Amino acid sequence: MREKEEVELTLIQALINIQERFGYLPEDKLKEVATRFGVGEAHVWGVATFYNIFRLKPLGKTHIKVCMGTACHLAGGKLVVEAAERELRIKVGETTEDLRFSLERVACVGCCMLAPVVVINEKVYPRMSPLKFEEILIGYREDEEKS
Repeated sequence: MREKEEVELTLIQALINIQERFGYLPEDKLKEVATRFGVGEAHVWGVATFYNIFRLKPLGKTHIKVCMGTACHLAGGKLVVEAAERELRIKVGETTEDLRFSLERVACVGCCMLAPVVVINEKVYPRMSPLKFEEILIGYREDEEKS
């Protein structure tokens, strides 16, 4: 492997390690990586934004993923996304200001027979509808208020 490729792989691994520690890639840590690797901040930013495994903002305590794979999309996934955005008052890719909820659209969670699917903190909710989403969200909001 060429030296440039090795540096790039090491850079990616460093970003993975940072995200594992903090849950996302804080801006100050991206600057530190640039300095440590002797590359420009724009280069590190480019790597962090190119790969969809990286997050530049922290996730909420309750992380909501709406599947938008073909089966989920055809079964009404877009309506579920719209309901989630409306109820949470955020857009896909955002986290509420209080860091309680984050919303993400994912390509496929592999549960096509249960479409449309929502995953909340790794728990799968099958055959989702906007109304069902709103009902489930009430439970998560109540749990958040108790803690």
